[in-house]
Amino acid sequence: MSVAVWPSELPKPSRDGYQAQRLDARARRSGGPVPGYRKRFSNAPRLVSLSLVDVPRSLKAVFDRFYEVITADGTLPFLMPDPVTDGWPLLASDGRPILQAGDTPVLMSAQWLCLFGDEPPVEHISGVRFDIAFSVAVLP
Repeated sequence: MSVAVWPSELPKPSRDGYQAQRLDARARRSGGPVPGYRKRFSNAPRLVSLSLVDVPRSLKAVFDRFYEVITADGTLPFLMPDPVTDGWPLLASDGRPILQAGDTPVLMSAQWLCLFGDEPPVEHISGVRFDIAFSVAVLP
């Protein structure tokens, strides 16, 4: 069975709704006045809050189908472009974009292996468009 892939026709998640937090991979050691920790997991996922803003009804249907059918109501993993890295220009040390022939910037590419978060997606309607908020666990 292959891993599902985030639909390319969906817009990039909004930067306004982005929030990321690592799960704590530590376990507290007990028995002393000074706090001590040990590793509980070898690696822990990151929880990321995302939102798709101003989505037309046709693309809401694409998202709904992806969530409900392709990922079986959010229970199956999927590959998603990293919204912080994928499609952004690669920069030189002085901050200018690195260009290839024809003055086209070199774009970075990165993918996440994800699962939808604990809560199902939340949607709000604004006129005839939708805002869809959801979280993903980015697997290590």
